[in-house]
Amino acid sequence: MRDFFVEIYRNKILMITISAWLIAQTLKVIIGVFRKKKFDFRLFIGSGGMPSAHASGAAALGTSIGLECGFDSVYFALAFAFAIVVSFDAQGVRRSTGKQASILNTIMEDIYWRGKIQETRLRELIGHTPVEVIMGLFLGIMIALAFWKK
Repeated sequence: MRDFFVEIYRNKILMITISAWLIAQTLKVIIGVFRKKKFDFRLFIGSGGMPSAHASGAAALGTSIGLECGFDSVYFALAFAFAIVVSFDAQGVRRSTGKQASILNTIMEDIYWRGKIQETRLRELIGHTPVEVIMGLFLGIMIALAFWKK
């Protein structure tokens, strides 16, 4: 069992990908402190916000695979396609879901104040703006390049 964890730790591509995600999530908390003037740990464990940790991790994965296997390899092509799907999902489907949650929360507040229904609020910060995704991609590429050692 110990060999399993040692092998995972030695997987440079996986460690860079996880690092990119952790750094992006940490940056969300730091940016949140400046924007909201308070510490909110939910930004670390949640989705949405600046920068996109999904895009950062996917970009770090693709860049690391490109550096390890070559940017002309089938592995890089798969990782690149994965990063595109993750990025479009982050700023497309999940962002739309967040907008719908915001509208539904407004409707529910209207109904609540009239005394007809009391429900819990839906999570609104689910997806990303295009800028958040682009910054996540850029961050992931920079982290992979900075951490890469042959």
